[in-house]
Amino acid sequence: MGMGKRVTSSSPCLLFLFFFFSLVLLGCPSLGHPNYKDALAKSILFFQGQRSGRLPTGQQITWRSNSGLSDGSLAHVDLTGGYYDAGDNVKFNFPMAYTTTMLSWGTLEYGKRMGPEIKNARAAIRWATDYFIKCATATPTTLYVGVGDPTTDHKCWERPEDMDTARTVYSVSASKPGSDVAGETAAALAAASMVFRKVDPKYSRLLLGTAKKVMQFAMQYRGAYSDSLGSAVCPFYCSYSGYKDELLWGAAWLWRATNDASYLNFLQTLGANDATDIFSWDNKLAGARVLLARRTLVDNDKRFESFKQQAEDFMCRIIPNSPSSSTSYTQGGLMFKLAESNLQYVTSITFLLSTYAKYMSASKYTFNCGNVRVSSSTLRNLAKQQVDYILGENPLKMSYMVGFGANFPKRIHHRGSSIPSKASHPQAFGCDNGFQSFFYTSNPNPNTLTGAIVGGPNQNDGFPDDRTDYSHSEPATYINAVIVGPLAYLAGSYSS
Repeated sequence: MGMGKRVTSSSPCLLFLFFFFSLVLLGCPSLGHPNYKDALAKSILFFQGQRSGRLPTGQQITWRSNSGLSDGSLAHVDLTGGYYDAGDNVKFNFPMAYTTTMLSWGTLEYGKRMGPEIKNARAAIRWATDYFIKCATATPTTLYVGVGDPTTDHKCWERPEDMDTARTVYSVSASKPGSDVAGETAAALAAASMVFRKVDPKYSRLLLGTAKKVMQFAMQYRGAYSDSLGSAVCPFYCSYSGYKDELLWGAAWLWRATNDASYLNFLQTLGANDATDIFSWDNKLAGARVLLARRTLVDNDKRFESFKQQAEDFMCRIIPNSPSSSTSYTQGGLMFKLAESNLQYVTSITFLLSTYAKYMSASKYTFNCGNVRVSSSTLRNLAKQQVDYILGENPLKMSYMVGFGANFPKRIHHRGSSIPSKASHPQAFGCDNGFQSFFYTSNPNPNTLTGAIVGGPNQNDGFPDDRTDYSHSEPATYINAVIVGPLAYLAGSYSS
């Protein structure tokens, strides 16, 4: 009798738990999830804070002003526009192109779930592609790949509007090849051409035509841009993984954009078969494999079976309970890859989890990691867990997106955000003037870089919110670009 009574009294709790976990497993809305629509809007708005060049009248991050208006002049070309990569005032095209490719991929896959944000996503892409067209067409047989001397820039703490450091122009050519940066630029232009195909056909054709020329350059003149440019890009954005991954990635995007079999033939002969458990601005192998696996999973094209198998090998290295997992997780549940700017890997891998799940669900496909069965829900649940952690569901209850939620980083490693704006302080701050007053201070940044996702917590789920700690406190375009797609998926799946 007593036993029966205990079961009866606790059965509502058991029923609730059963119902709750059923909802989670089915991917139905759970109680109290973050406001994904707000996070999506802010993740895209962030890019306005990174803009270089002459700002448009509709600029919403109003503490920013025009900057870099003479960029390219040292090479007698116009290279204004584009984005500053992170908390500095340099335009590095290698990570900028990856940022653009991923923004475009996210828009292609999840645009229908973006609602009114689709226009802002296109504007963010176009701010980069307008710049890349200049870089690719200003001088025959030359691809411009960056503006600003990173060594001198990093010795200063000043607003982009006040820049007085050398705006050195860097390029690759037949004699100084850069297959990696060219392959990524081609990927960005090709992916973006698909974004604009229906809404601006003329611009789409320009993007695709430019992508083809840049990809031809990447294939014809082989070499790593790090070898050609040295300290201009290293150690900042060295091509550590070599250039085969960008050739695969670029050809995969040209193939998707054109259906030209020559790109398929090229990528099938590359031999870029190394196993990987990471995806980033440097290493594109996993992304290319997921992109190509789409042909098998969605279109049932068996020519891409090997890429599907490689994509699943990657997933098995990520999933926590997989026998072949090589990915660590913090006690709070965050994927942990590398100590420096770990969230860039969390967001990029989360994009691949979400997108491979989308492809799998199209054919109700599952696969196995050893004895562990993996469904689209497995990948989506893991992706959602990572996004939710970033948005505040973590041991510190800290949102790692600036301006989202009640508790977020206030001292980010970002020059423009940490120094008073021109509107509040019209006089220029010199190269050294910003350090004592604005870099080393414990005061919060005066300007909120809304939507910026920082490098994130350490392996113990700790976060000091220290401006001098760039590994954890610096935002970057390539961290944000890859979370836009997953946020759009979640915003379309969960009502606020």
